[in-house]
Amino acid sequence: MVKRLILILIVFGLSPSAEQAPVGAAEGSLIEVATSDKQWTGVAVSRAGRVFVNYPRWSPDVTMSVGELGRDGSVAPYPDEELNSWKTGDDPSTKFVCVQSVYVDREDRLWILDPANALLRGVVEGGAKLLHVDLETNEVVRTFPFDSTVAPKASYLNDVRIDTNTETAYMTDSGMGAIIVLDLESGNARRLLDDHPSTNAENIQITIDGNPFPIAVHSDGIALDQKEGCLYYQALTGRTLYRIPTNPLRDKTLEADALAELVERFAESGVSDGLLFAHGGVYISAIEDGSIKHVDSRGEVRTIVRDPRIVWPDSFALGADGSVWFTTSQIHLGPSPPTPYRVLKLEAQETAPEE
Repeated sequence: MVKRLILILIVFGLSPSAEQAPVGAAEGSLIEVATSDKQWTGVAVSRAGRVFVNYPRWSPDVTMSVGELGRDGSVAPYPDEELNSWKTGDDPSTKFVCVQSVYVDREDRLWILDPANALLRGVVEGGAKLLHVDLETNEVVRTFPFDSTVAPKASYLNDVRIDTNTETAYMTDSGMGAIIVLDLESGNARRLLDDHPSTNAENIQITIDGNPFPIAVHSDGIALDQKEGCLYYQALTGRTLYRIPTNPLRDKTLEADALAELVERFAESGVSDGLLFAHGGVYISAIEDGSIKHVDSRGEVRTIVRDPRIVWPDSFALGADGSVWFTTSQIHLGPSPPTPYRVLKLEAQETAPEE
C-alpha cells in the first residue's frame, strides 16, 4: 500500500503548500518546537513539559517508533531501545510494531497506541495493543492486547483518548471504520459503530493546494469532553464532525441499532486529521487549507491560525499551561517532502477562541 500511495502521489502531482498568511493569531504566537527529517504523527506533553513523539512504520527505514524530544531537538528512543527494536520475525506483543499515536491523560500517564499494521500491509498477528507507561519510572505498567475481533487484519487503530473518571479508553479505527472501547480495569475491549456511516469515509474529494488526495480514510481524529461525557470523532475523508454520549458506549447491554441512534451530526467542520477537546470546544487540524480551527459548543467553526508551516497538521496535545501542540506529517507529499516535519505550539493566550 505504501508503494501504491507513493505512485498515486506521483501520478496526481501533489505539491507543497502555498504560502498563506496567519489568520486569527498574532505574529510569533505559533512556535516551532522541533523539526525532523523522519515522519512523525503523534505528540504528547506531560505535566512537567516532557514531550513524546512517534514514528509510524510506513516504510522499512523506520528505526524508532517512540521517542522523547530533548530540549536541543534531539530524540531518544522511549522508554528504551529494546521496545523500539522490532523487526520481522520478532515477537510483536513485546515490542512496538507500528505506533500511530501517543497521549498523556489527566493523571499524567503516557499511553502508546500500536495498531501493528506495519508497512500498511495488514495487522501483524498478536501485535495490536495499547500500552500504559509510568512517567516516573519510565516503565511499561500494563499492555492491553487486541485480538482480531477488535483489531481485524485490515484495521488501523489510529488515535486514543482516556476517560480518567471511568478508566475507559476510546480509540478510532481508520482502516475499517469503528470506535474501540476498552475497560482499563478488566482489559475487555469492544468494537462499536463498526461500518457505521459516522465512522466510514464520506464520498468526497479532498483537495490540497488544488491537487486531489484520492485515498479513503475512515474514523481518524477523536476528542473527549470528559466533563460532559461526550466523545467526538470524524473520518479523515469527511467533512462532518460527529459526537455521541460516552455512557451508552460503555453500556454492554445496549444493542448496536440503539447505540447508532445516539450518534449526532455535530458540525460541518471540514476535512481534518486530528482532534482535541480543549478550551470549551474541539480543535481541528484542517489539512485542506493548512490551518488549525476550533468548533465551539454551538457547532460553529472558527479559524485559529493559518500558516505556511502548517503542512498536513496531524495530531494534537494539550500542554499543562493550556498551550496546544501539534505535528505536521505532510502525508500528501510522499516520502521526501521539501520541508521538514514539525512540532508546532500555539501559546495559551492564542488558543482560547473569542467569546
